[in-house]
Order: sequence, then structure tokens, then C-alpha cells
Amino acid sequence: MSRWSVIGSGVAGLCVATLLAEQGETPEVIVSDETPASHWAGGMLAPFCEGESAPEQVIELGQRAAGWWAQRVDGVARQGTLVVAAPRDAAELTRFARMTRQHQWRDPAQLEPELAGRFARGLFFPDEAHLNPRDAMRQLRASLEARGVVFHRGQPGGTIIDCRGIHAAERQPDLRAVRGEMLILQCDELHFSRPIRLLHPRFPCYLVPRADGLFMLGATMVESDDASPISARAMMELLGAAWSIHPALAEARIVESGTGRRPAYRHNLPEVRYQDGVFSLNGMYRHGFLLAPAMAQQLMQLLSQESNDANRT
Repeated sequence: MSRWSVIGSGVAGLCVATLLAEQGETPEVIVSDETPASHWAGGMLAPFCEGESAPEQVIELGQRAAGWWAQRVDGVARQGTLVVAAPRDAAELTRFARMTRQHQWRDPAQLEPELAGRFARGLFFPDEAHLNPRDAMRQLRASLEARGVVFHRGQPGGTIIDCRGIHAAERQPDLRAVRGEMLILQCDELHFSRPIRLLHPRFPCYLVPRADGLFMLGATMVESDDASPISARAMMELLGAAWSIHPALAEARIVESGTGRRPAYRHNLPEVRYQDGVFSLNGMYRHGFLLAPAMAQQLMQLLSQESNDANRT
């Protein structure tokens, strides 16, 4: 019987199970039929860009993410992030520069030649990275299964580590859902190397390149527990923003659309908790792949502390 039962197979649960396995444990992972919110993630490891609205803790913890992922999965692209704005929204770019750090003013066409003539200037964050979230989660799961970790839908047999995201709200009533909406586009005409963030006063968006001409387009953040399909308004705004990045995206094929309910606490910061014999890691908000590695490490420290306290008694 496993000593630890990780409930949830999203990014938080997989990171926790990975660190447990690396410490010589063989946890079990309890999965469900629910699609985790991290399935719909953009996969941007962009701590400095997040400084526009996130607290300093996100920036500091997030700087560890690219290295953590690169040690464990293939496909981490360290190409930085490019932030642009339409000429009429130049003030947004200036504001973004003021709110963030570790960036350079660059001609976007020097980084992405296919943007020639589209934007006069942009902000380049060279120390950021991105990955394909679904590929990364598949690789973590395969590595865990190779170590003997069992994934199943049965009852937990060990001490519970709850990583269920918004599905843990019945145990943690201070969790709230933040709805995110995304599209996967197929466009073989464009070949971007890095995520491109388009600033806009009302609906900023990001475009993240993936393999085989695919792009993830997203950004909507709605305070809602609604898990229904993407709204027509959100789709039109996202597609309009995509066209603003490059007109070729008007001919892109919509391969997939999706929505995810991201779990968040009051201050939009994740937390490690222990209550009534249950450990938990939750509240990742929009920072799942960015913060899950560091937060999983914090959980390991709490488990070690609890074990030491138990041994002393």
C-alpha cells in the first residue's frame, strides 16, 4: 500500500508525485473523469511578464520553473517572450514596461521576421520560456509509471495530498473559480519561435507556438464557476486579437476550443495547507506550470517537518 495518496492528476498533483518519487517514495495518484484546468493552460513560464499584475512572490518563485521543467521533460523552449501592442495602444506597452523588469526594448521584426511592418517596437523578456502543457504532463506521468507509481480511480490508501484544484472547494470554501477560455489554431503560414503577448486595454491575449503549425490562443479571465463551452463573444475577441498579431491567422483553422476553471484564493496566490490529517496544494490561479514546481517543493518541506515532529513524539 502506498504511503501517500495524491488526489488529482493535473500539474500540481503530477509535480507533487514527481518530487515524492524522487525522494524514494512510491505514491499513488488518484485520477477522476474531470479534465484538470491545466489541460487548457498556455504553458508560458513567464515570471517577469506576470509582474504586471502579480505580487513579487510569483516572480521570485516562478524563476525556478524553466530549470525544473527542463530537468524532467523535453520540449522546454527558452526563447523568451515578446510583448507588443498596436500603435493606438502604445501607452499600454509603456505601462507594461513600467510594471515589469528584465526586459529589453526591441524591434519585433528582429526577433520574429514575420512581424515585419506590424509593430514599431516591443518588449522582449529573454529569460522566459514556454512548453506544451499536455506533452509535459504526459511525460511526467510516463516517468512516474516507470518508477512504479500507480494511477487509478479507486479509494486512497495512504495519507492524502489533495491537489484537485477547484474540485476541492467542498473542503476549502475559500476557493473560487476563475474561468479561462482558449483556442487551438492551425496555421502553417506562420513560424513564431516564442509566445507573443498582445496588449489591449480591454482584451489582451497571448499566442503560444506549438509544434506542427499549432498555436494556443488565450487570455480571458472571468470570475465565474461556469464550465460551459467558450462564449461567442470571447471567441470573437480572441480571433480579433489574433488577426491584430498577424492577418494570416484569419485563415487559421480552429482545431479546438476549451474552457477551464482555475482555482484561486482571495489574493490569487497558491497555498500549501494541512488540516485534519489532509495535506493540500491548491489555488494556482493562472500560474499552474509557473508555480507548481516551487509550491510542490514547499509541500515536501512541510511533509518533512511533520515527519520529524512525529518522530520526536
